[in-house]
Amino acid sequence: MNFEIILATTNKHKLQEVREILSNYSIVVYGLNDICLDVEDVEENGKNYEENALIKAKSTQNATTLPIIADDSGLEIFALNNKPGLYSNRYSLACGGHTNAIKEILKRLENKNKQARFVCAICLLNVEDKPLFFVGEALGEIVEPTSYEGGFGYDPCFYSYDLEKTFGEASKNEKNIYSHRAKALKKLVAYLLLNKLITKKKAHHH
Repeated sequence: MNFEIILATTNKHKLQEVREILSNYSIVVYGLNDICLDVEDVEENGKNYEENALIKAKSTQNATTLPIIADDSGLEIFALNNKPGLYSNRYSLACGGHTNAIKEILKRLENKNKQARFVCAICLLNVEDKPLFFVGEALGEIVEPTSYEGGFGYDPCFYSYDLEKTFGEASKNEKNIYSHRAKALKKLVAYLLLNKLITKKKAHHH
């Protein structure tokens, strides 16, 4: 039996990434577009990632009884009081895109500590009678990108201590092991395995 789950997003990048990370398990992930669900723009006014993830997950709840996951993530730069943090997306929009946002951040970090982390919180609904949360983080620092092409969002300027390169330079497979979202999803998988809701797919021998 496959465990069907809805990822409360219309973001194709995110859906693809989550599907790839979960591909070794008996999980089928639907995005909102797959189930033709049109959720109005949700006001993400939570005080932290967990609250925002819960708001996103709940926005889908009246439309389905299937388990729902939603995530919220952000880039926290320690010298900037953990900003842009919850507002990472809005910050890039305000700057006119991620490239400008990265240049702006580099300016603000001149002669400052460049340490930073990406945080991702995943909320799981419709499995237990309360929402469950799984949080992952990736530690690193902000660097001048060699190129703005790789990855998406703030990936080009985030140097991951795990990978010893930026997320922008990392291959998909590398990022799917060490990203904040991958780490949060690993915790989700551990919970689902423990409760026997999913199984690991048998490895295919080529």
